[in-house]
Amino acid sequence: MELLLLIIPLTVALLCTIFKERKILEVLNLLGATLCLIIVFFISRQVFANEYVNREWGLFYIDPLSAFVILIIGLVGFATAIYNIGYIRRDILNGVIKEERIKWYYFWYYIFIFSMFLVVTTRNMGVMWVAIEATTLASALLVAFYNNKHSLEAAWKYIIICTVGIIFALFGTFILYYAAVPITGEGSQTLNWINLMGAAGKIDPKLLKLGFIFILVGYGTKAGLAPMHTWLPDAHSQAPSPVSAVLSGVLLNCALYAIIRSHLIISKGIGIEYSSNLLIIFGLISMAVALPFVFVQYDFKRLLAYSSVEHIGIIAVAIGLGGRMAVYGAMLHMFNHAINKSLLFFVAGNITQRYRTKKIARIIGVLKAMPITGIALLFGAFAITGLPPFSIFISEFTILSSGFSQGRYIVSVIFLILVTLIFAGIMYFVVKMAFGEPPAKLALGGENFLTGALLLVMLTVLILFGVWIPPFFDQMLNQVVGVVGGGGI
Repeated sequence: MELLLLIIPLTVALLCTIFKERKILEVLNLLGATLCLIIVFFISRQVFANEYVNREWGLFYIDPLSAFVILIIGLVGFATAIYNIGYIRRDILNGVIKEERIKWYYFWYYIFIFSMFLVVTTRNMGVMWVAIEATTLASALLVAFYNNKHSLEAAWKYIIICTVGIIFALFGTFILYYAAVPITGEGSQTLNWINLMGAAGKIDPKLLKLGFIFILVGYGTKAGLAPMHTWLPDAHSQAPSPVSAVLSGVLLNCALYAIIRSHLIISKGIGIEYSSNLLIIFGLISMAVALPFVFVQYDFKRLLAYSSVEHIGIIAVAIGLGGRMAVYGAMLHMFNHAINKSLLFFVAGNITQRYRTKKIARIIGVLKAMPITGIALLFGAFAITGLPPFSIFISEFTILSSGFSQGRYIVSVIFLILVTLIFAGIMYFVVKMAFGEPPAKLALGGENFLTGALLLVMLTVLILFGVWIPPFFDQMLNQVVGVVGGGGI
């Protein structure tokens, strides 16, 4: 069953190169995303019923942590596949892209999905590194899809910075391999999570520390942790909005997944304090770096990108704090952010296509011009900034409560101040965009029904999870906490 997670997106990608008709490509897009989501549900149900996937031939290992990220990829990938249809149609109608190019959009989109599934299903650190590098190559071509000066520049910056980062991660992986060989023996099995976890207590602590620093900087670059985040605002700003949604909602989580796995190995070998403190430091730096850029932003999609830097920092702080409550909050926040930020990038796509600009100063009166999109903009912003009764308030409150209950008062106070200030900055711009009179020449109404329904469903999820976490989801989160918070696999 798990092999289908890789076969389906690869097959859809290859089929997209054969057909040119837009309607056929749209059907393939929806069919591929639907099949992937069905497989994701089957695998998640199996894993969360305590039937882990662990194939002896070495490729697959899926525990609750893996299954949880797989679920996020499947959900956001499915939502984005739906949004792709209306968005690409409008780009063709507006003359932004030619119809014959859309097959390559869908091709690289499904290669991107394939590579992210591979990241979180393999149990081999070397294969995971290859998969994360593959996500860079596939998504860079999507970032450059509009083929203009700014998108090409953003794609090159993305490739260069993330490639340098991934080399750091590769070096850290080499160090762990070198340190583990005397214990586990040579061969590819040395880089399996299970073997590394078992050998961690016997590995030289100095090599474990050195390896983790390189891994954290390397995969932290891909995750958007500051100060290695500089590719992220340009890539998110210039990519097609559906691609921005997947970059922010899913790709960053895949990079965090690699960091969390490495954190578990280091914690098993030398205790939790070393890697936890590094995660807290990088997390707070990310939140602090995002703050001034939020206040001086002029581009709507860049504003959302810096918000992603903040939220990745929040998750890193929570993982660093450790303990069941903080890790529960981190996993809940990972899910909430994925849904919330995807929603906001869909909103950004609707707005930028209608207003023909990403400049915040030129976007006024969205609630009147596009009522459904305007509602999603306003309430999506309330949610992403952590206002009750939305879901991110619950996850942030859980993380903050854990920090205070652990006596980490300095970390918790800094966390609270940064979250509050970023809330003020984002809402200042969003309120200006949502209210007021739209430009006189702007056509009112006429929103795509399918896209509008998608936005309302996602917004409903954010509200629902803010007032009630379904028992099955709570059970899933607790099983993930058992892996991450429990320090075992």
